[in-house]
Amino acid sequence: MSDHLMRAALEAAGRGWYVFPLRPGVKFPALHGERTCPGTGVCASGHRKWEQRATTDPDRIRATWSTGPFNVGIATGPSGLLVVDLDTLKPEDLKGTPDGATSFAALCERAREASPDTYRVRTARGGEHLYFTQPPGVRLNSTKGRLAKKIDTRGWGGYVVAAGSTTPTGGYEPLCGPETAPLPSWLQSILQPAPKAPVAPSVAVAGQSRRYADVALTAETQNVAAAQVGEREAALFRAARALGRFVAWGDLPRHVVEQALQGGGEAAGLSASECRSTIRSALDWSIAHNQRRRDAA
Repeated sequence: MSDHLMRAALEAAGRGWYVFPLRPGVKFPALHGERTCPGTGVCASGHRKWEQRATTDPDRIRATWSTGPFNVGIATGPSGLLVVDLDTLKPEDLKGTPDGATSFAALCERAREASPDTYRVRTARGGEHLYFTQPPGVRLNSTKGRLAKKIDTRGWGGYVVAAGSTTPTGGYEPLCGPETAPLPSWLQSILQPAPKAPVAPSVAVAGQSRRYADVALTAETQNVAAAQVGEREAALFRAARALGRFVAWGDLPRHVVEQALQGGGEAAGLSASECRSTIRSALDWSIAHNQRRRDAA
């Protein structure tokens, strides 16, 4: 069973999807929580949740799944996925309530679109997961019931159980389907929140902040490149969190920060995939938590 689940994790990672272990036989993360975080290793600079610790690194995957029959979780946000979860009815649901598949068919009909042809997984309870790739430059979070009753979505902040995993109610099985299709525009229009109106800082404040941002970028990149073995990933994580605020405020383009830190991390000896995963998760967190500029009065 462990070999089967390890292959499932490696197959998902081979598609570019970030995986992490779930407890054997269930759907809950097998990683430690914030209350029991030891504050060491990858959590040396602060607790890192499953979304931040998910990986595509085959060596890390083999090392983890060789220790037990863990189910496989896919962190949908870091994987660039938006998964539509079509749920089945439960005994307590009112008579006549449509299930997720029925509601989704009605959505497609109203949009005058055929049901999307994409990679699908049958869930343990007989529902379906429809996998889509998120549009470039778009960040879609998980939702509950926004599309319709019995339809949830899993994007940033969410995860799905990968095909090959098993629970007491059944297994997760891949269904016939092509490669993962891009999210249809009509679905994106429902799921994407309206953009917030930007509040521009004064010219003087903006200019000063940009100069400070440039200095910070240089300093943080140098710190990462000079980090010692055992401190490299934590240094990269701290640097990305520190610089994410300047991306959120518009002082530094995200791709400039990513390229600089990627170079610093690889110069320190980290692999390209480790750098990308750490930078992406830390920047996403920092940008989400620094939407409002905190300028001095």
